[in-house]
Amino acid sequence: MINLVIMAKCLKSVCAVSPISENNFLKGIIAVSARKVLEKEKIDSLEKLSGYSEEEIRKMPGFGKSSMNKLKIHLKENRLSFTENVPDFPKHQ
Repeated sequence: MINLVIMAKCLKSVCAVSPISENNFLKGIIAVSARKVLEKEKIDSLEKLSGYSEEEIRKMPGFGKSSMNKLKIHLKENRLSFTENVPDFPKHQ
């Protein structure tokens, strides 16, 4: 019985020392895999996301038609949108 008490105290201290931090950005909106891709790219807010074009995000792994639609709706609900693609025009010489 004493061993169980000692083990319980050890487990509590381990949990207290190593808290798990979880990024809640877009949680429940898009899949975890797509959220991790955004996290890797340091996109952790709607403002940062709106600085990208739809095409740039679509090229990232995990972003198909469904997730893009969800992102566009979520951005619109927050009065934001993706940046428009500006075509590169050839420079005149």
